[in-house]
Amino acid sequence: MEYVAILIGAPQKNTLTREITQSASLILPGNPAPRWLSPGNAAEFRFFDEGGEWGARSDLRATLYGLPLDIAILPARERRRKKLLIADMDSTIIGQECIDEIAAEAGKGDEVSAITEAAMYGGLDFRSALRARIRLIEGLNEAVLARVADKRLHLNPGARTLVQTMRANGAYCALVSGGFTFFTRIIAKRAGFHANRGNELLFINGQLTGVADPVLGREAKRDALEEYRIKLNIAAADTLAVGDGANDLDMLEAANLGVAYHAKPLVAEDARVSIDHASLTALLYLQGYSDDEFIE
Repeated sequence: MEYVAILIGAPQKNTLTREITQSASLILPGNPAPRWLSPGNAAEFRFFDEGGEWGARSDLRATLYGLPLDIAILPARERRRKKLLIADMDSTIIGQECIDEIAAEAGKGDEVSAITEAAMYGGLDFRSALRARIRLIEGLNEAVLARVADKRLHLNPGARTLVQTMRANGAYCALVSGGFTFFTRIIAKRAGFHANRGNELLFINGQLTGVADPVLGREAKRDALEEYRIKLNIAAADTLAVGDGANDLDMLEAANLGVAYHAKPLVAEDARVSIDHASLTALLYLQGYSDDEFIE
């Protein structure tokens, strides 16, 4: 069976040297030559192996252990360029957790962050954690949330390039968050997503009073992937999902290519591909895009 091995280094550091690619070539069956997707940053190797991908993956990881590289091995027969992207927002498309930033602005940072951490690592039910955090910040003025969006929330490196490049190549891109539509609408516009989903915050006279039912969590993300796929008549093989927390696990499992991005250990262990060093442009390299195809 034919496979493609992709090596991706930390962005803009020329981590992936020719010596490293030569070592990788010697390890992989048939000693394939690299195809450079990004000089000094990303390369792929096509090879045949009747024994399956796991042996090659283990050999690569053992040989390149300790280097700031992400390694993925995918069946070459799969359609690499996906037609549907479903992305988590907090700590994935943006570098922050929205509710933590709201709490910091309101002077409740430590209390809320502790609950967020427990939920992200899978130690606390998502819905219970969300409601507990909302109770701590009830009464905040809507203007505080607008200030958080403007001053505290920033796209992660490569986020806009990922979305714009996939859009330009015919993919549908949806931002699906267990966070809040107050922010998903803003972040979706910044990055260029077609659509966004999240939980609806409730306000009375401009003051935060709670979150609307039903609270969208782990199952809702998976369901969103299936809904968009069916609505747009996209094959399951053409789906890509990316996230970092425990409530992303079902979505990552349901996608043909589920990518854990700078994720918690529980998520990184379960996902098909884990990106720990590279920026979000890694998702483009996984699909076979090269730098000269990127759209900013």
